[in-house]
Amino acid sequence: MDIPLDIQHQAMGYDRTATMFSPQGHLLQVEYAEKTVRLGSSSIGMTCSDGVFIIADLRTEDKLIVPKSANKIYEIDSHIISSVAGIVSDARVLIERAQVLAQQNRVTYDTPIEPELIIKDLSNLKQQFTQYGGARPFGVSLMVAGINNKKPEIYTSDVTGNYLGYTANAIGENDDKIRERLRERYNSSLTIKNGIKLALDILKELEDKKFNINRFELCYITNDGELKRLYGKDLEEFTK
Repeated sequence: MDIPLDIQHQAMGYDRTATMFSPQGHLLQVEYAEKTVRLGSSSIGMTCSDGVFIIADLRTEDKLIVPKSANKIYEIDSHIISSVAGIVSDARVLIERAQVLAQQNRVTYDTPIEPELIIKDLSNLKQQFTQYGGARPFGVSLMVAGINNKKPEIYTSDVTGNYLGYTANAIGENDDKIRERLRERYNSSLTIKNGIKLALDILKELEDKKFNINRFELCYITNDGELKRLYGKDLEEFTK
């Protein structure tokens, strides 16, 4: 009887450390961390003609939880926001590093930091945790959205430390299905309001009867620098 490949890898110990390659060229601990990210709550980000936004699923089913205490979208600076998918406590370490970096840039150069410099620094740190022993990879993907010279930008960093720029993207649960629908329906001429409606329509299609607008958090930044955060029923205006 043939033994499944993943069982063989475990038996041979290739998944015992993040720094050991399997014979097939895989870093198994990194791949396990990527599976953790796909179990995380969904976030959708889009660049629009008048700004950029991220909408995230808070997954707060417990009525005793204060929704605003379970944020999945973080403010890095007045012009940059970030959402996470995966182990949120891992993400908190990275978010706090990004916030410090943004403030250092303002103090040193008296100018707002570029969103790409934030995602590049965090990606470099994530890569180090796949190369050196004694630590595990960060089990989180990050989406960073911001305004750079009045132009909207979005970047996404995966577990391995790779990052890319996007016009629209998704992380977390059902990310592949969401991206498939974004490829079909997204266009750069969308306004923030129309983009949010599109994102909510996609989430409603995928979640069907489980969809509950009270579970969602939205944060957007206009090209002029206005940042606004909305929760739950406040999003209903975008579904009309």
